[in-house]
Amino acid sequence: MTFPAIFALIIGLGMIVQWILSFSAEGIPELETEPIRIWFHIVGEIITALVLILSGAGLLAGWPWAAPLFLVASGMLIYTAIVSPGYFAQQGKSIWVLFFSIVLLLTVISIIPIFKGIL
Repeated sequence: MTFPAIFALIIGLGMIVQWILSFSAEGIPELETEPIRIWFHIVGEIITALVLILSGAGLLAGWPWAAPLFLVASGMLIYTAIVSPGYFAQQGKSIWVLFFSIVLLLTVISIIPIFKGIL
């Protein structure tokens, strides 16, 4: 279950870094135009990132609760990987749509060994 663990850690940390960079570069215009909606979105993504990190660390440590938590984290990530690309598609940034498609595919792939381990 090394791939799911490392995948979860990389994506979770990457999500947090992405938001930190966006805040530091003042690259979130929705804070002015749609502050309530974007804060709900940011909080949802930070929670997703934290659950990914926790489950990834737990998988590496061999903790029994980590596999079910990873499935929850994966569900959260699947949701964000489906919803978030719409923002970039609207702006014509197709590279980000491709990125989220790859994340979605890798998430599905990472779930397979977890299911095999649970069943």
